[in-house]
Amino acid sequence: MAELIIHTDKIKENIKNLSAFFKEHNVYWSLITKVFSGDKEFLKELLTDDVIENIQSVGDSRLTSLKNLKAVNPDMRTIYIKPPAKMYVEEVIKYADISLNSSYETIEALNEEAKKQDKIHHIIIMIDLGELREGVNRSDIMDFYEKVFEMSNISVIGIGSNLGCMYGIEPTYEKLETLANYKEHIAEKFNRSVYMLSGGSSITLPLLRDETIPEGINHFRIGEAAFFGTTPVEASQFLNLNTDTFEFSANIIELEQKQLVPDGEMSDASIGNIAEIDEKDSSKTTFKAIMDFGLLDVNHEDLSTTEQTKGIKFVGMTSDMIVIDLGDNLDENGNQRFKVGDKLYFQPNYMAVARLLVSKFIDRVYD
Repeated sequence: MAELIIHTDKIKENIKNLSAFFKEHNVYWSLITKVFSGDKEFLKELLTDDVIENIQSVGDSRLTSLKNLKAVNPDMRTIYIKPPAKMYVEEVIKYADISLNSSYETIEALNEEAKKQDKIHHIIIMIDLGELREGVNRSDIMDFYEKVFEMSNISVIGIGSNLGCMYGIEPTYEKLETLANYKEHIAEKFNRSVYMLSGGSSITLPLLRDETIPEGINHFRIGEAAFFGTTPVEASQFLNLNTDTFEFSANIIELEQKQLVPDGEMSDASIGNIAEIDEKDSSKTTFKAIMDFGLLDVNHEDLSTTEQTKGIKFVGMTSDMIVIDLGDNLDENGNQRFKVGDKLYFQPNYMAVARLLVSKFIDRVYD
């Protein structure tokens, strides 16, 4: 069976290095684990006491994942990182210590549920800074805050924004300065403050590194950099973090020399074809291997070749199998490169890991 290999020690090292980086810059941070879909086995492997001691909270966008986080460590401070659905306020109050919010009606419901559970629920009010995803309109934020801070069982601990996740709007100094200015406006108008400005994610890390981030941005929500060692804007390694944290291996279940171009009339049902076909190559042959994973498990576009698989081409894909072109299947010394039964290794990106972890047909190996 195909396997997702998880290098837990390298991920732990990334988290510890990020903790030191944030401590140096006097910044709070939340580790966002949504790529793992609340997998208990992984959470137990990763979230050991030495790893989470310098993390302010651990967050996810799924309530089932927060439930599993609390099951692994009941004392862990959890953060629900998308606006809650009103119908799930009972679970939100039960499993999330903090939640990100942008709907007044939902916050009202959270307040009523917090009363029932005899809790004070902490929230971060999200402001839309141009990404057009979640967030209160900037022109409404003062009125919105005034109505919310009077609620008995809701404590507004911060304001925040989400940039770069949908349209790729970059978190520039000017964008984040707008967020910082709202903190000052709130303090002036209401004579009270919010201590957390949650404007950071993996995409914002270069600004913090280069000290080009507005003063006051003091909370980051980090997933990609911790688990993959990269930041989206630069699409490269951040600081000295490990980037080889995951591997995907699959098995060759057939390997034959076959025609390069399919033989016959192609119909609209050719959904598995992912390579360009040139009829001029109809007389040519190549070695093609079939692998034991398919589109239901992961998209080939989210897999990069490694040193072992360099030069191969993905040419066809169905729900449960993929076909790759090995060319002449010879190495630099003229020897057979691959055979049936061999494992081929690829490097998965964020989306690949997320999909592989929810596939029940992929084994997980903790290294």
